[in-house]
Amino acid sequence: MSKTKVNNPILKGFNPDPSMICVGDDYYIATSTFEWFPGVQIHHSKDLVNWELISRPLNTKEHLNMIGNPSSGGIWAPAISYHNGIYYLIFTDVKHWSTDPFKDTHNYLTMATDIKGPWSKPVYINSSGFDPSLFHDDDGRKWFLNMEWDYRKTGIKQFTGILLQEYDEVEKKLIGKPERIFSGTALGVTEAPHIMKKDGYYYLITAEGGTSYQHAVTIARSKHIKGPYEVHPDNPLVTSSNTDNPIQKAGHGSICQSKDGKWYMAHLCGRPLPNSNRCILGRETAIEEIVWKNNWPYLKHGINQPAPYIEVLESVAVNERKEYNYTFKNHDFLTDFQTLRVPYCDELFSIDRRPGFLRIFGKESLLSKHEQAIICRRQQHFCFEAETTLEFKPETFQQMAGLIYRYNEDNQFYLMMTYNEEHNQNELMVMKFDDKQFSFITGNQVLIIKTNEVSLKIVVNYDQGQFYYKSNGQFVKIGDSFDTSILSDEYASPMGFTGAFVGMACQDLNQQKNYADFKSFTYRVID
Repeated sequence: MSKTKVNNPILKGFNPDPSMICVGDDYYIATSTFEWFPGVQIHHSKDLVNWELISRPLNTKEHLNMIGNPSSGGIWAPAISYHNGIYYLIFTDVKHWSTDPFKDTHNYLTMATDIKGPWSKPVYINSSGFDPSLFHDDDGRKWFLNMEWDYRKTGIKQFTGILLQEYDEVEKKLIGKPERIFSGTALGVTEAPHIMKKDGYYYLITAEGGTSYQHAVTIARSKHIKGPYEVHPDNPLVTSSNTDNPIQKAGHGSICQSKDGKWYMAHLCGRPLPNSNRCILGRETAIEEIVWKNNWPYLKHGINQPAPYIEVLESVAVNERKEYNYTFKNHDFLTDFQTLRVPYCDELFSIDRRPGFLRIFGKESLLSKHEQAIICRRQQHFCFEAETTLEFKPETFQQMAGLIYRYNEDNQFYLMMTYNEEHNQNELMVMKFDDKQFSFITGNQVLIIKTNEVSLKIVVNYDQGQFYYKSNGQFVKIGDSFDTSILSDEYASPMGFTGAFVGMACQDLNQQKNYADFKSFTYRVID
């Protein structure tokens, strides 16, 4: 029987913290979105080979208000579950995280009878720590878990273990007192708890080691949900720590059983640039097949490092696209694009004001954590090019629009059209933000263009990037080449949790009403 390889990672580019469930013939994976809106991505597959984004549940301000949230704040580690015809989604909205001693981590629950929604108005649960999940026991009781954060301690000791508390679905609140059921192993930084039950054992799955190169998935089990829990004799279940595996940062996993009885684990991973420790694609999602020995899970391929692929028995066609051409005749493009902290709305974006174009109304600056008019898609390949054509009539240097390539407010590149009042003409410039330091890659060059329409392009080849603009029908370089690796978790200060995005933006720092019309957007993979 022919087999099909499922290559890792299965969700490429910024899709971290996977929570995986199997419902009948369907597989679902929920991943974190941090400050990008809408919140939470849910991918679906029937064959484990091809995955489709089918839902972003937190898609209104009533579901998620991230105005003012910090970079790499927002949605951390959603956990999805299914019980008696209802999908449950637990998530954290992080309002502060980067400086000691405190973290403001608010946990919520939303539900739906259809994975595509509508999802209910979120119910607040608690704020004692992040990475929450919900376990549905076979006796009808529901249990809420999260890691606990202790501001009184320092370093990894602030991660004091996993809390368990009963959830009353009728009252929609936690009842009883929280109990610490697991304090972690010597790996430390114990987080991301999930419980599953099999053959009379409760299995507690946690992430340990910190979400970077020492990351790992730890397994412990108990006959009682409140413990005590014994740790896997060959712990951790998976890690890339201290290896040269091309798939690094393996950790933060969840396990589910398929309809045919097989077991799978989805886990976080990262792929560094060649000869570098920087992962510009962000943290991604990989999959492993699980086998059981002596009532303990193991990776099927025999070692606890991530596998380059798993095999499925069916012969399945692999759908891999090399080019994505986005037009603005309808909202189909939003499947791949997200906005920053605020929803896609008529005050910021419109395809109706000028049919066939995406109109972006200029709002706040590239450094704002409130209302930016920016819409981007993930970088999913080390080598790619992105191109857009826009029409824009700036009236002052405070009005800008163009092609943006960013990690966060501190680290980003922007090829923009603006107005040069000395020449009374439009001008192209390239802004660079490198660890908060602002400069122009174009230096003292003044590039005047005598039109309101221009095509812009970026070409990225691993750690090298170059901007272009079209002149006389040909693309011409603008500005110096630049180091793309600064758009990574590892470069961000103090650190970050997202990945590189490329897209379109408009600013009006004068009146917040001028706009740019974008004709199209193309993302093309370079082999």
